Amino acid sequence: MNKKLLGAATGAVALLGLTSNALALDELTVAYFLEWPTPNQFAQAEKVYEKELGVKINWRSFDAGTAMSAAMASGDVHISFSQGIPPFVVATSAGQDLQVVDVAVSYSENDNCVVRASHEIDKTNAKELNGKTVGVPLGTAAHYGFLKQMVHFGVDTSTMKIVDMAPPDGAAAFANGNLDLVCGWGGALRRMKEHGNVLLTGAEKEALGIQVFDATTVSTSWAKENAELLSKFLKVTADMNAKYAGGGAKMMTPIIAKAAGMDVEATVATLNGFAFPTVEEQLSAKWLGGGTQKFLKEVADFFVEQGTIDKARPSYDSAVDASYLAAAAKM
Repeated sequence: MNKKLLGAATGAVALLGLTSNALALDELTVAYFLEWPTPNQFAQAEKVYEKELGVKINWRSFDAGTAMSAAMASGDVHISFSQGIPPFVVATSAGQDLQVVDVAVSYSENDNCVVRASHEIDKTNAKELNGKTVGVPLGTAAHYGFLKQMVHFGVDTSTMKIVDMAPPDGAAAFANGNLDLVCGWGGALRRMKEHGNVLLTGAEKEALGIQVFDATTVSTSWAKENAELLSKFLKVTADMNAKYAGGGAKMMTPIIAKAAGMDVEATVATLNGFAFPTVEEQLSAKWLGGGTQKFLKEVADFFVEQGTIDKARPSYDSAVDASYLAAAAKM
């Protein structure tokens, strides 16, 4: 498992310097997740980004944040919207020069692991998971949460068969009875819950220090070369969050649902478990003013301890740059 994860990170880093931006500056490619509804998808569907940025936007869907890192390394993607923190940490720890430029969404209830109902395993007898088969997308927030929960419950992951699976594939395998425990997010997580139960709630995970949030991430060099374009992108995203929170939810939700590839009911259920920090909140000490940098280091050190990555950076301060968001706030 670790060799596969490290190989993917190393491969992504190896692409650096070998390719340049895949598109000219009159086009922008943005990575995002299907079945992951966010207010900015209203702007995606209504082409608000194109209007405000003055460039063509190519939206490219991904199954996991690890693939987003590789796509940014190759220059195929310029901005990754809502990339999970663990895949970001894996990439930057391996040497990829990426930066967090804003907090996309916080979602403790929308990323979790589900144990098969027939096993009758919950937080009171979780040690019975020893030796079980698990489907989890390696190097993602779900993977980090899985490892932290297993440490909390005293489960020896070396006894488990851990299979690297994107959430939709994990949900399908779980439904077919091929997995004992499965981890994921969004629509896939809802399908997983149809066949089992979570071990810990979002609040219980947060009490253990398991933060679950995604960020907008970019290549450092690309961001420097396209600072104004990036700030405009962040401005549109912030405007959509404010519009949604300020009474626009009912009008925006059907359009968001269509862009996310979901029905309205599922979209509402997912959005109810999301929080979208304001620009002011993001620029505070809790987030980009220090808290995010500290959390990146905590995740990296934990991954080293678990043998998931070889080493962590001494500091992740340079992996966060709030200047583009600060500039967006003044636009």
